[in-house]
Amino acid sequence: MAPTQILAMIRKDLQVHYSDRRAVIMSFVAPIAIASFLGAITGGRGTPSEPAKIPVAMVDQDGSAVTKAILSAVQDDKSLQVTVPTADEARDSVKRGDVAVAVIIPAGFGEASGLAFFGGGDKPDISILYDPSHRAEMGLVRGLMTQHVMEAVSREMFGGASGRQIAEQTIRNLDKSGMPDAQRALLRNLLMSVQKFYAEAPDANGSTDRRGGITLPYAVKEEAVTGRDNVPYNGYAHSFAGMGIQFLLFAMIDMGVGILLERQRGLWKRLRSAPISRASLLLGKALSSSIIALIILVAAFMFAGIVFGVRIQGSVPGFLAVCISSSLMAAAFGLLVASIGQTPGGSRGVASLAVLLMVMLGGAWMPTFIFPAWLQRLTVVMPTRWAVDGLDAMTWRGLNGSAAVLPTIMLIGFALIFGTLALMRFRWEEA
Repeated sequence: MAPTQILAMIRKDLQVHYSDRRAVIMSFVAPIAIASFLGAITGGRGTPSEPAKIPVAMVDQDGSAVTKAILSAVQDDKSLQVTVPTADEARDSVKRGDVAVAVIIPAGFGEASGLAFFGGGDKPDISILYDPSHRAEMGLVRGLMTQHVMEAVSREMFGGASGRQIAEQTIRNLDKSGMPDAQRALLRNLLMSVQKFYAEAPDANGSTDRRGGITLPYAVKEEAVTGRDNVPYNGYAHSFAGMGIQFLLFAMIDMGVGILLERQRGLWKRLRSAPISRASLLLGKALSSSIIALIILVAAFMFAGIVFGVRIQGSVPGFLAVCISSSLMAAAFGLLVASIGQTPGGSRGVASLAVLLMVMLGGAWMPTFIFPAWLQRLTVVMPTRWAVDGLDAMTWRGLNGSAAVLPTIMLIGFALIFGTLALMRFRWEEA
């Protein structure tokens, strides 16, 4: 290979690229603008803020002490934004998408749930109406309702007036339950002891008006864990990683399409007559494209650091290694586009679709943990997955340099595969 000639090609490509000011500006503005928007809606700088609440409509058709307690607990839940419409209004709100979930508690729920709690009756139904595009919210509301209903029903059954009446009724009906004598006697003693305990045992203030019930036997202590202590999550770090890689690949598509246009004009046919090997020609193009890609990626992260406080919390050499290997991979991908493409327009469309699939499956748009298990295993064959994971590890995760080794190796491996295929398939002139 001829280093001087390769350097001359790199210098020429850089001059040509940066002579188009509008294209250069867009190559920086587009990833920065989109990454800024995505970062703002996926966590921002990690500063404490009030989380978005799930809009829920609660309909209490019973009005008993139990259902009033349930409604009060749901309204106090910090995860929910509760309205109290009629049943018809609640259904219409779900249809229109104004609320994600509507919960309808039927008449007679308080008494029926108490009888079912003591095993003396059928379980009443609670109707949950939900927007099918909000299944995740429906699951959360269902879990919260389980907690609040159990607490309210058990509290009333063990300490409330209606609970004592239902317990007495259950005790009277034990003889008709068909249970074995020994079990019936044990259940009767249990219910009588519980009623006596909550009726006579004083609370901490000396009052006998004690209301118990089933409550969660634990408290939750939340702690966000990253590679370094006291390092908050910065959503901009992930969004700039994802969008930076996406626009590197788009920029390299433009490079590949540019090669196709040059081939149509016969430029590559003339280059074959120069005293330089084919491999050197392609290597020079790949290196110049890698430098352009690296400048775009580093500039995007510099902007993120200045404006949004994104920091390399992990290893700086590891971060640079992932950036360089990502740029090499993107440049080799651009050469592959040029080697297998037939026409500039058709190649751009197919390559753009390939890039969109890669960044989607690589976790640039959405976290991979929400993918099905089989798809999560499949994403390891996507170079974008290794690039995004490597940049995340070196920025907000704060991991040490060893976490960048495997992503760097995999990205260089993809670059070698793409480059080898490009060299084998490259056509120097139009057929």
